[in-house]
Amino acid sequence: MPLARVLRRSDLIEELVYNQTHSLIEQSRAARLTSHLANADGFGIGWYGGEELPGVYRSVSPAWSDRNLQDLCAQIRSPLFLAHVRAATGTPVQQTNCHPFRHGRWLFVHNGFIDQYMRLRRDLVLAVDPELFARLEGTTDSELMFLLALTFGLDEEPLPALERMAGTIEATARRHGVADALQMTLGVSDGERLYAVRYASGGTEPNSLYVSNDARDVCLLYPEAERLRHLSDEARAVVSEPLADLPGLWREVPPSTALIVQPGAYEQQPFAARG
Repeated sequence: MPLARVLRRSDLIEELVYNQTHSLIEQSRAARLTSHLANADGFGIGWYGGEELPGVYRSVSPAWSDRNLQDLCAQIRSPLFLAHVRAATGTPVQQTNCHPFRHGRWLFVHNGFIDQYMRLRRDLVLAVDPELFARLEGTTDSELMFLLALTFGLDEEPLPALERMAGTIEATARRHGVADALQMTLGVSDGERLYAVRYASGGTEPNSLYVSNDARDVCLLYPEAERLRHLSDEARAVVSEPLADLPGLWREVPPSTALIVQPGAYEQQPFAARG
């Protein structure tokens, strides 16, 4: 279930969702770097615009067959958006299980799973702050991870909260005899910054994650590429699979790494689960 996020000056969402060689729509039909060839169990987009809260559109339809998605992407301009196509890993195909998940200004998308999630779910649900419990609408491990991150202080210190979320899941799994429980690449944003993480428990190879190179360097490498000329210097896309095959356009994010995409240069930091 690939995911895509972008921080740039306001532009049409369709530029990345539809108009690239290996766009998110193409990944929904035929992913190249995941075990799921098709990601047909729903999709969603979340975007920031002129309103206080981000907009969200989610559906259980395959992304490639939803004409409303195509129309929306052709009309919505946003400086920062998240998009996701879903391949279910055991929980029902229903709208409340589609990403992105929203709470206040926060949007959250996840690619991966909690191993033996149904064995661990009760204990993990009980770790959610009671004031957030009513926000649990679906049944996915992804939504529960988001609520745990909010419980552990996402508003105040995003990356430490994500590390505590990962540590809580791993500690709960160990109590149940489950090793190497967590596989995740994720994106979470408050509308100002995008936090992206590539991580898996126990040294397991995490799912892929890529960040686009500096837009100025890319334009110098490929001056003939018309579609790159409109990019601002700070434009960045963070994706599970590269959207185009131009060499030098994408950098693979190392395992156990977090990115902070923000105005100016993005930051890269180590990421480790913590108790």
